[in-house]
Amino acid sequence: MAAVNPGERFVVGGQTVLLLALYLFLYFPIFYIGYLSTMENSVWPFPPVFTGEWYGRLMIMSDFHTGLVNSLLIGVGTAVLSTLFATAAAIGILRYPLRRRGFVVVLFLAPLFIAQILIGISTLMFNRNVLGIPGNIESAIVANTTYSVSFAFLVILAQLVRYDWRFDEVAQVFGARPFRCFREVTFPNIWPAVLGAFIISFILGFNNFEITFYNVAAIPTLPTIAWGTLRHGIEPELYALATIVNALVFVLLFAIYLLIRVGALRLGVPDD
Repeated sequence: MAAVNPGERFVVGGQTVLLLALYLFLYFPIFYIGYLSTMENSVWPFPPVFTGEWYGRLMIMSDFHTGLVNSLLIGVGTAVLSTLFATAAAIGILRYPLRRRGFVVVLFLAPLFIAQILIGISTLMFNRNVLGIPGNIESAIVANTTYSVSFAFLVILAQLVRYDWRFDEVAQVFGARPFRCFREVTFPNIWPAVLGAFIISFILGFNNFEITFYNVAAIPTLPTIAWGTLRHGIEPELYALATIVNALVFVLLFAIYLLIRVGALRLGVPDD
């Protein structure tokens, strides 16, 4: 067996340390909040005394129930619209001849580079003055879709660039109409990306504060409830709320990872 170069071993060890430090920097605050949510005294929990009291209080708060329902409505509505628009756009750009295709792609990605607070204010003015939609759940869904559709578009586009469009051409040769071709040929091959785009859009709409705050008026959502609580100090129930939301996001991100693996296998991409 060949000897390991000491210099190479040092480089690998250094990269490992940096990677661990990066993960610690990113995830320690999240796990620390989860730790505080189970502490009886969150100021300086030592010696630690575990309790589930804050979760119990959170579950009986009427504002929490209302905010959860409203956030779910915004998340699901945003996910549905973003996925529909992103799927149609990705297929249209890649499947059919289009002049200035790169410019169209840039337009779809433009919201990624705009501050969310600007998107919130501009969509508020547009929805109210042009569409006639006042500040409500529907206005928040439209505003969040404007931002989330870029992420959904990237997810679906990443899988469609490896899709063999000859499958669709064969189906159309045998008389399949465009919608049937999509339903029975295209969608079965790209459904992991479509579902992944749906999940990402749901997370963005469910957790968004800046865009939702300006478009939802006085209707409570989980982010606005958390912000309102912070104005009067950090309550222990807020740690429990943050832990529940973070756990939901981690579960959904793991589902996205599984969908990426499934999508790669369906398109014959080797598993590295």
